[in-house]
Amino acid sequence: MEYIKTNRGIEIKIGKCFDLKNTFECGQCFRWNENADGSYSGIVGNKYTEIFRDGEFIVIANANESDYQNIWERYFDLNVCYDDIKRELVSLDSRLKCAVDSIDGIRILNQNPWETLCSFIISQNNNIPRIKGIIERLCENFGENIGNGYTFPSAEKIAALDVNDLAPLRAGFRARYITDAAEKVASGEVNLDNMRENPIEDCRKELMKITGVGEKVAECTLLYGFHRLEAFPIDVWMKKALATLFSGVSPDSLGQYAGIAQQYIFHYSRMNPALLK
Repeated sequence: MEYIKTNRGIEIKIGKCFDLKNTFECGQCFRWNENADGSYSGIVGNKYTEIFRDGEFIVIANANESDYQNIWERYFDLNVCYDDIKRELVSLDSRLKCAVDSIDGIRILNQNPWETLCSFIISQNNNIPRIKGIIERLCENFGENIGNGYTFPSAEKIAALDVNDLAPLRAGFRARYITDAAEKVASGEVNLDNMRENPIEDCRKELMKITGVGEKVAECTLLYGFHRLEAFPIDVWMKKALATLFSGVSPDSLGQYAGIAQQYIFHYSRMNPALLK
């Protein structure tokens, strides 16, 4: 993706192919927050940034070229043409057109795998404000202060703690799952290193060695943490949508971009609940 460096930061002319709200609030991430002016602020790794739209441009405030090339281009998946993916999905099943056309600008972020795994463990039987609150407290208590916020603590840092040390998070039953995940990742019992290349079924089984990680958390971790675009998280909304609006559609039938199709189907279903009855 072409970009220019200005006194505001890095500016990318991207049109409708990147919508901030649709990307940051579609349920794939929990550490981006909308500001009063419509911009979003967040921390990726040890980098804090603000990002906003100005006409056809997305502006990553105060970013330099090195940050863009080494962090933001990959993180925001800016070298992938989502219009091409939309066309491919509709060619696989024409019924997907209504879902694909229902929303612009969702991009699948390239998030840190451990942070994603931990975040979706926290997300179980939870709502977005509470998920974000638990994660914020996790970072404030055990992350590194970088001035504008806190980094996400490593698996090794959490593995060194007792489950009682997580009491300030107010995470409930999830605290035990968090420490189990940290211990297994830090020890190498669950190996995250090869999950971008290994057969996806093997990766699912590996993640589900962790207490409290079922099929949905594993699938979300693979899609949002490892950019395994064939992963296909299924919740109540997706079950209803596949049973009523898209009967016969399955992750396998959607090919290499099933996870992106899932985003469109999920959004379309949530915006049209009457169609699911």
